[in-house]
Amino acid sequence: MSVPSQAITSQTSEQTMTAGQAADRPYYVPKPSHWPIIGACALLLAAAGAATWLNRGAAGPYILAAGAALLAVTLFGWFGTVIRESEGGLYDKQVDRSYRWAFAWFIFSETCFFAAFFGALFYMRWHIMPDLTSGETAELWPGFKGGWPATGPGIEGTLHPEHGTGIPLINTVLLLLSAATLLWAHRGLQKGARGQLKLGLFLTIVLGLAFLGLQFSEHYRAYTELGLTLGSGAYGATFFMLTGFHGLHVAIGATILCVMFVRSLRGDFTPNDQFAFEAAQWYWQFVDVIWLLMYLLVYWL
Repeated sequence: MSVPSQAITSQTSEQTMTAGQAADRPYYVPKPSHWPIIGACALLLAAAGAATWLNRGAAGPYILAAGAALLAVTLFGWFGTVIRESEGGLYDKQVDRSYRWAFAWFIFSETCFFAAFFGALFYMRWHIMPDLTSGETAELWPGFKGGWPATGPGIEGTLHPEHGTGIPLINTVLLLLSAATLLWAHRGLQKGARGQLKLGLFLTIVLGLAFLGLQFSEHYRAYTELGLTLGSGAYGATFFMLTGFHGLHVAIGATILCVMFVRSLRGDFTPNDQFAFEAAQWYWQFVDVIWLLMYLLVYWL
């Protein structure tokens, strides 16, 4: 049975109009928002509270808590607005590319952040310590033997370093497993298996929380039993700064994954619309890679 030429012409015209409308669709620009100024005030309040607390001000903890609470409200409201815009179909491919580029630059900034701490560790271990025990510089601190781990010249006390076995090794296995479960969840999303997506996210969150619990127990033991603190010299400072900031990033990543899990329960994300999930996955895999470097440099070398 032949198709009338008028029907073909009409169908072609409709397809052309649809393509033209998609091409002419303007880049979505959100309306002016009050969230940026509220977020800036929250950060200022939190910083003022932290500074007051460090200077032993009685109101410091309360100001910091107020700033943190206001920041949480800001994040909840701001990201909620973005989610509603996305689910409302306001974003096109150009907006999607913009978000991807923005998040890629964010990951780059985080890489620079940890690179600075790794650089400080490298400088102290392989430059400062040998320099303090050789040549004329050795005369500044007679008897200092250097080596690593070390407290540093002029700091007394017995050093009990952390080793790569025990909790650090278990935590490494946990993060590697979490990377696998999150990848498995992503595969489920790509093929439309919602059950696999939800289960994979749930397992990843559980593994992340287990990591945080074990790391907290390790820090508590190091502080109370081994006498390892931020003030116990070069090793103590770099150990707590690197592992502490990494733990903070794991906590942030677990929070993001919890949001992704709740959104998956209510039916968000499709194989063709999943940037938020992909961004969460990028962040979590980045945290995993940083831990592998940290495990090698802090616990083994």
